[in-house]
Amino acid sequence: MTRPAVNSARKSAAIMQPTFLPWIGYFGLMASVDLFVFLDDVQFDKRSWQQRNRIKTANGIIWLTVPVLTRGRRDQKICDAEIQPDARFPEAMWRTIEMNFAKAPYAGRYLPPLHDIMSAHTARIGALNIALIEWMAGEFGITTPTARASQTPVASAKADRLVDLCQAHGVTDYLSPPGSRSYLDDSDAFSTAGIALDYFDYTHPEYDQLHGPFEPYMSALDLLVNAGPEAGAILRSGLKP
Repeated sequence: MTRPAVNSARKSAAIMQPTFLPWIGYFGLMASVDLFVFLDDVQFDKRSWQQRNRIKTANGIIWLTVPVLTRGRRDQKICDAEIQPDARFPEAMWRTIEMNFAKAPYAGRYLPPLHDIMSAHTARIGALNIALIEWMAGEFGITTPTARASQTPVASAKADRLVDLCQAHGVTDYLSPPGSRSYLDDSDAFSTAGIALDYFDYTHPEYDQLHGPFEPYMSALDLLVNAGPEAGAILRSGLKP
């Protein structure tokens, strides 16, 4: 009897919360795997990266914060968290973005579609963040397919949840952000499941910015409007060889 051939293909994945206008390392992680899963069904954390990020201005670094309804909704998930309908979003934020990036070399290329996406997603923060991330990834030339944890029937928690999400998508290799090392190293969930675990390593590249000396860890929007077509190559220059 002839046995069927064993499929030995490897498939890598990363799993991250959908944050607001993330920094470039977020996209470096996305570019390094075969599948990127948005962990959008965990608890929404007020005043976290889930709803805000930083940009550089002539007056220093400032925060852009999406107004989210939180009173009486402590246990809401990211995918369910609603943007405040009476907070003049996105127009108030948009004026800040436009004013501070107006002189960037590629502002005319990226700011109009940014405004369109923000204006089209004023109901829930999770949907807004994912739409922005997928648009930005495309502009960086990143073609990694994405999936949403909220659309994957997995009910476990912590490391077991990550493993179950990987197994649901046929993943053999998990690339974790370094911040998760503290609890993943204490778990045998990945080794028990036979899934290889590694940690993402990224060196922040420098590029020409507006408003004085270079500041790292800004929203990746800063790289797009300043570097334009070169942004993807600059982003990838920080990846581990």
